[in-house]
Amino acid sequence: MFITFEGGEGCGKSTHAKMLKDYFELFQKEVVLTKEPGGFKNNLRKILLDNDQSLEALSEIFLFAADRVEHVEKIIKPALSAGKIVISDRYIDSTIAYQLGGRGLPEDMVRYINWISSRGLLPDITFLLDIKIEEGLQRTVERGVMNRFEKEIMAFHERVKEKYMDIASKNPQRIKVIDTYRSIDEVQREIRGFLKI
Repeated sequence: MFITFEGGEGCGKSTHAKMLKDYFELFQKEVVLTKEPGGFKNNLRKILLDNDQSLEALSEIFLFAADRVEHVEKIIKPALSAGKIVISDRYIDSTIAYQLGGRGLPEDMVRYINWISSRGLLPDITFLLDIKIEEGLQRTVERGVMNRFEKEIMAFHERVKEKYMDIASKNPQRIKVIDTYRSIDEVQREIRGFLKI
């Protein structure tokens, strides 16, 4: 099974991905917890998230694509082939939301780059964690150092959220929108309810 977590900044993806991994392991399941960018150890995550970097939108999407090729070929596919569960914090939907919605790159190009970088591999289920933009950004401030995406203007984050909701509305079988305006335990219970263990 291939599970992904998506959503805007500060929505709790990392927290819930880790909690779900721990839950699966209670049932003796082998789980690989990974993330984008940087699931396969390289320097691209630092380049992409570093506040000191000023990247053109086209450079940005190609760097994300390069990171994903390594991620898919060296982490995700081998784990799935070995019968393991893979849980990824971000994947292809982030590219559509951030580079198509946020950056406004051409749709055909973004979707093609997504397809070739993922080798056409889709998650079995995706959890889109919905949070108010202001609340999510406040959480990132409280965490400490903010990356360059977290520091984007509000209009950028609004476009990202709008695109996420658009993706979800067109893929209801795969993408489950989870309301995060509740306790962490309530959110996690809803996530687990979609999975048959």
